[in-house]
Amino acid sequence: MTNTVHCEQISAVLISYLDGRATANEQRMVEAHAAECANCRARIEEFRQLFGVLGELPAVQPSASFDAQVRQRIAAETKPGWFHWFMPAPRFAFSLAMLLALSVGIVKYSPTSPEPTAVKQSEQDFQAIQDLGVLENYDVLKNFDALSELPSTPPASTPSERQQDQRDEN
Repeated sequence: MTNTVHCEQISAVLISYLDGRATANEQRMVEAHAAECANCRARIEEFRQLFGVLGELPAVQPSASFDAQVRQRIAAETKPGWFHWFMPAPRFAFSLAMLLALSVGIVKYSPTSPEPTAVKQSEQDFQAIQDLGVLENYDVLKNFDALSELPSTPPASTPSERQQDQRDEN
């Protein structure tokens, strides 16, 4: 594993080493590794052969009118109007459309009803707030001492029950 990591480090500086742009430390590192690793040594040799073949090719010189042709093509390009900033780049427009679609999908398919326990607790809290005045009066009446002195009477009965009671007494 350490050998492959080391080979990857060598690959990162190999081109600069072959071009002669590597630092002295990088040159020593590549040469020390190439002495140990046959794969990297073969790769360095392949690159040297490739650079040799490329060096044999004749350099291509641009034509005398190259500069004039480039300037003419640049001048021929249409200049963007004042509203060019308003036209978004295709990638940006696509990303924005996907973000909008994703947001709509999340809102549409997300659960809208809260959990039943939360609804019950909310209803109980609302009921308690509605009955707060009655509960306050109940506490006052419950602790009222005068009520304890009143005689307790049986609940009132309906007229038909009273007639039945009178017949039973006779």
